[in-house]
Amino acid sequence: MRKLFQLKEKIWSFGGNYVIRDENEEPVYAVKGKVFSWGKDLSFQDYHTGEEIFRIKQILMSFMPRFEILKDGEPLAEIRKEFQWFGQKFTLDVPGPNDYTIEGSFWQREFEFRRASGLSARVSKAFWNWTDTYGIEIYEGDEAFILATAIVIDLVLFEKKSN
Repeated sequence: MRKLFQLKEKIWSFGGNYVIRDENEEPVYAVKGKVFSWGKDLSFQDYHTGEEIFRIKQILMSFMPRFEILKDGEPLAEIRKEFQWFGQKFTLDVPGPNDYTIEGSFWQREFEFRRASGLSARVSKAFWNWTDTYGIEIYEGDEAFILATAIVIDLVLFEKKSN
């Protein structure tokens, strides 16, 4: 079953604020970043209730960028940028043996999530928008983990260095 989402960064936000909409353009999730924190600290929330589903926190003191996904303060998954001489690669380490590998053309802002079972999700950026806007097709897997990872990739690869 395919689900479609649109991930859009708010134009005048500090700390990384996003709205995630479904295929009917209805808001489903909100992501709110803390303005003043050591490293990135984001709250992934249900848009309608404001309830925090999980927290995305940057792990500092790491050679390559790493982020944790926390549920009720406990580590649940980890997103790592992998070292490569050419290209970009990320890993989404989820509970169990079937982690995601994320690869693609990060310069064109198109990448795919893959597991042993095959393609799980595809992400592509709309180039002609004032803010970062991504279309996300999810074929299988936990949509919240995939959406959170797309946000981390945007933060790691494309955020202005001045923030």
